[in-house]
Formats: sequence, structure tokens, C-alpha cells
Amino acid sequence: MIDPNAPPEVTIERQARIIDALVRRASRQHEVGDSAYALFQSAVTLQGQVWAKTRDLERTSSELEIARFDREQTQRRLTEALDAMEGGFALFNEGRLQVCNDLFKSILPDISARILPGLTVEDYFRALQTSRHLADPDRACRDLAEAIRGPAGGASMSFVLELQADRWFQISQQRTRSGNIILLQTEITDIVRKNRMEKDLLIDMQAHYLQAAFDHMSLGICTFSRAGEVTIRNGRFRELLGVPYTLVRDGTEFATILRHIRDNRLVDEADIADIDHWPAELRGEGRLRKRLHHASGRVLDLHVHLLPDRGFLVDIADVTLESRATELLEKRVRERTHELTEANRRLREQHEEQRRVEEELRLAKEEVEAAMSSKTRFLAAASHDLLQPVNAAKLLISTLAEMAAGTDMARLTDRLAGSFASMESLLHALLDISRLESTGSALTPTEFCLGTVMRSVVDDQAMVAAQKGLRLDMVPCSAWVRSDREYLTRSLRNLVVNAIQYTECGRVLVGCRLRGDRVVLQVWDTGIGILPADHARIFEEFARADNVPPGSGMGLGLSIVERTCRHLGHRLSVHSEPGRGSVFSIEIGTVPPRDDCPGATGPDLSDGEADLNLIVLIVENDPEVLFATTQKLESWGASVLAAGSTVEAVRLVDEIGMAPDVILADYQLDGDDTGIAAIKALRAATGGHIPAIMITADQGDEVLRAGLTEDFTVLRKPVQLSRLRPLIDWKTRALAPLSDESIA
Repeated sequence: MIDPNAPPEVTIERQARIIDALVRRASRQHEVGDSAYALFQSAVTLQGQVWAKTRDLERTSSELEIARFDREQTQRRLTEALDAMEGGFALFNEGRLQVCNDLFKSILPDISARILPGLTVEDYFRALQTSRHLADPDRACRDLAEAIRGPAGGASMSFVLELQADRWFQISQQRTRSGNIILLQTEITDIVRKNRMEKDLLIDMQAHYLQAAFDHMSLGICTFSRAGEVTIRNGRFRELLGVPYTLVRDGTEFATILRHIRDNRLVDEADIADIDHWPAELRGEGRLRKRLHHASGRVLDLHVHLLPDRGFLVDIADVTLESRATELLEKRVRERTHELTEANRRLREQHEEQRRVEEELRLAKEEVEAAMSSKTRFLAAASHDLLQPVNAAKLLISTLAEMAAGTDMARLTDRLAGSFASMESLLHALLDISRLESTGSALTPTEFCLGTVMRSVVDDQAMVAAQKGLRLDMVPCSAWVRSDREYLTRSLRNLVVNAIQYTECGRVLVGCRLRGDRVVLQVWDTGIGILPADHARIFEEFARADNVPPGSGMGLGLSIVERTCRHLGHRLSVHSEPGRGSVFSIEIGTVPPRDDCPGATGPDLSDGEADLNLIVLIVENDPEVLFATTQKLESWGASVLAAGSTVEAVRLVDEIGMAPDVILADYQLDGDDTGIAAIKALRAATGGHIPAIMITADQGDEVLRAGLTEDFTVLRKPVQLSRLRPLIDWKTRALAPLSDESIA
């Protein structure tokens, strides 16, 4: 109820009102009370409370007197301290002036009457803006306007006021923790004057250093004022121009120096023909550069640059040596240019001659390529005619060998078969190379089971390996790949043939390794091996390793393998150790398998030596081939129906009144007749699905596609007898057509 911060007289008056209220309350209680003793007891209690309040009032009055005295003492000490401060000080409580010292008021006498308690900070700064003692009112108003807005994001700010009579004050504004504002006025006149004096001294020293540097420079330097008068120069400037000392004194105009140079012909007239336009050119472009040939024989480079104050700087360099070197260099350049021009002329003549020779070489190359292309096309087109007699001869030789078995002619027939096999191998190599080089025939990748290719090659070469005393083994493989089946078969056959040829004892192994989505077809042998230096050379045409014995072939097999793999995108590699053997690898991309791989383990050949006991219908238009094939099949125990055309074949079937067990048909018959038409006609005539084998020398893909569609197997001429006999057994004993076996 009593405010301890209130003045003592207010406190005493409030306590008197409280006591009076208590007395009136006690009187009301006496009026309504019924007992005298109760009234007496209330009076006594009231009197005790009055005495206690009186004592509290006296004590409070005493404390208030002491507090008032301490406050006055503190106020007096604060005033003395503020008056003793060297700068102006002012305290603003809640944004209004509470106390300040006399120096704070006296900084600007014309506004001291407006500095009274209760003045706001903003009003104080506005009062400063109206003072007549400000030396730079515009700048001061900008600083004061920023001060009125208050410190941006901080608790303090300061700025400097320049007053008349070269007086300077710094005004600082600080905010206390309780939110009060303190303004401090500090006179910094002595500091500003001292800094100014030090700055002037430093400028004088810099000017001295600059002049000293100018005097020791090899360049001639001279600066001109905005009016074009000399301000700073060095002695080198006058020496290089050769002008008198009096002409480069301070205040001399640049135009005067130029006129002296022109009138006294100190430089060549051609160099200063436009001297009157130099000042305008300098003002327009901001710089000027001239080369002057002095009368003393020196060559001078004159550079003029505008300065920020629109004056300009002139520097002159003695470039006599550089000029002479440049002239000498230009002379040499002219001489070398003439030499290069002459050499270029000769080179053009040589180039024309070279172009003429290259044109002749190009024409000769085109002729050679045309001849090669013609040769290639001839070999590719003539393959059927070449292979027909080879096929017939091979069948006849095989028949002759069987007939001569056990007689004196056996050795002769064996040698004849070996020589013919070499000729057949060479012919196949030449035809393969011609097809791979021919631009008109391309490899035809298809999807097939790799195991059938491996089995066909192993079966073909099993007898050769057995005759040499070698083990030829195969690890079954059911992976499906995408490649050209015919050429992959030939490539594998070449690798197996080489392995058997260069292996004297041990074994040859054919197998596969799966590596992710690829399969690696490998041929291992325990032969003589290949030297590391020959690993790359053995894939070249007509190249053989150094450790290969003479008479081991023409060296075309591995070249065909390399070309085939390169065209098909297969990776071919070899790893070998001399004396221990070799392994050739062909890496092929796999495809998802469709069915079990037929022929991966091969047909059952356990009874391959038994008589065929079959009716075989042969459709072949070449009499020699027809005769040889008939003789061979009859030697195997088969009953043969020989026909030269489709019509004759159908007539023979009608005559015997029954369907043959198997059809062997050549693809190219006379005229428009083909083996495909013969197979269709025979199946239609008999009303049954007769197993059929197409034997052809045609290298195209049409026959392969027809084999897949019409369900017959394709054999290439010349026929591998080791393949033909098991294939006939397999097809005649199969319970269902072998649609997956499109080529063997």
C-alpha cells in the first residue's frame, strides 16, 4: 500500500489516512457490540496497533531522510564527475535527456539553449543539423540523418562532425543493458591535424622518392598538368629529346616543346608531319604512340597516356638497338620469305607430281581390287562346280580304299586318300578366304546349340586321331550361342585338325567354360606348343611357328579362324608353352536355350560298322557324283535308288510302290529343278514325312533357311563320310523330325 520510492510527505499522508480508517472501523465495532468488556478489549488492541504503526512511521521517516541525503550526495558527485570529464556526456532515459554535463551543451553554443531535460535523442540530432557552426552542413546532415534513424542492427554508432575554425568532434552513441542511451562528444581536433600533417609529410616524401626514381630511370619521363604544363620530369627526358634545360622547367607547355622539336628539326619531318594533331588525338583516344628518328641517330619510342586528373604522362625510350635488330630481322624475314616462297613453289610442283603419281596408284589399285573382286566372285560362284568333282572323287577314293583293303593296293589307296585330303583342305581354305573377303557374301549369325557343332567336329576327326594313337575327347555342352554355324564349325575343325597334327602323343580335348553371359569354346592339346614370339604371327596367312616341322601345311587354317572370329565379333586367344601343349579359345555370346541340346552327346554309333539295310533315294544331276555316291552307299549295305531329277525320283518311287527310308538330294539340279522341290514332291507322292539330307556346294543361306522350314539336314560338299554314315543312322532311327539340326 505504501510505495517505498514515493517522497516522505506523500508516505506520511498515506499512513495518516490508514490510521484514521482503522480508528473509524473500531468505532463502528463499538457501536454494534453488546459487551463492555469486548469494547474495552478492542480499544486496547487498536491502541497497540496505533503505537506499532507510529513506530513504523517514525522509522520510515528516518530512512527516507537518509535516502534523500544519499541521493543528493550521489547527484552532486555525478554532476562533479560529469563536469570533470574531458568530453561531453549525456544520459537519455527512455529516449529523453536525463542528465548531461556543461561540455555537452557548449560544443555548439547556438543550440545550447535547446538542450534541456526531457529532450529526445532525435530532437537533439535535428538541432545539430540547424547549427551555424558546421563546416560542411551537407555531409553533417547526411551523418545526422543516419543517426536519427538509429544504429542498423547494432547497439552503438559514431560519426565525426567538422566545425568551423578547423575543429573536429566525434559523437558516439551507445546503448546500455537497461535500454538507456549515452551520447559522448570527444574533440579530436589535435588527432586530425596531426594525421593531416603526417599525410602531407608522407606525400612530400613520396614525391621526393618519385622524383628520385624518375631521375634514375632509363626512360625519359615527364608529367604535364591538365593545362598541358610541365610538373615533374627527369633529366633523361631532356637528354633523349636534345632540348635545352630551360624548355623543360615547371610551367612549360607541351605544345612549346613540340614546336621547338619541329622548328629545330630534331627528328625526321615524316615522323612529326601530323604533330599539330597530337593533342587532339591524345584527348580523343586517351593515349598516343609515335616512333621518332632523332637527328643524333637514335630511334625513340614516345608514349603519351592520359592521367585521371586529365593531365598526361610522357615517356620516351631509346629503342635504337631494338630498331636495328628489328630491321635486321625484317631483312632476314624478307630473305627467308623469298626462300620459302621459292621452296613452296617447288613443293607445289612436287605435290602436283605426287598427286599425279597417287592418281596413277589409285587407278592401279582399283584395277587390282577389281581383279581381286573378280577373282573372289569367281571362286565364290565356282564353288559348286569345283566341289562337285571333288565330292565324287572323295566318294570313289573311299570306295576304292574299301575294295583294296587287304591287298597290295591298300598302301597306294591310302596315299591317294591322303593326297586328296590335302588338296580338299587347301580348296576349302581358298573358298573360305574368298567368301570372307567377298563384299557380296556376309556371314549369317543364327541361334543354335554349341554341343551339336562340337559333336560333329569330334566325330569327323575321331578316326584321324585314333590312327595317330591320340585320345580325342569332348566335354558335353548344352549352351546356345549366336554365330554363323557353318563357319564356327569350320573354325573349330581347323583348331582340332591343327591340335591333332602337332600332337605326337597324349590327347586332344574339346570343351566349354561359361563366363557370365558368354561361353568360351576351347581346344586343348599336349603337342609341341608355340613360342611366345609366334603367338601373334601364327594367325597370318602362310605363316607357321618356327618350331613347326617342314611340310606341315600352307598355314591358312588359323588365318581363316582369325578372320571368321573377327567378322563375327568373337574373341580369339591362345595360350601355349613350348613342349607342353596349347589351348585355343573362342569367346562367344550366349542366348537363352530353347530345348535340350540335340546331338550334344551325339548319335549312338556303336553299330556304325553294320550294314545300313536301308532304301536310300539319291537325287543328283552329276553322273560322276551320282555313281560315286551310289557305290559308297552300296558298299555300306544300302539299297540305292539313283535319280538325276525330281521327275525321275518320283517315277522310281512309284515303280517300287513304297517310300524310301531316307532321301539324299543335291540342291542344284538341272534347269529350275532343286533338291528342295524333290524332297517336297517325294513326301507328297508317298504321303509320309521321309527323312531327308540335302547335300550341296552352295554357300548361301537360302538352303539353311529352307532346311529349318522343310525339316531336312544340310551337308556341305565335299561330304565328310565319317559324318554321313552316322547321320543317316540317326535320322532313320529318330522317332520325330530333328528340326533343330539344320546343318552339319
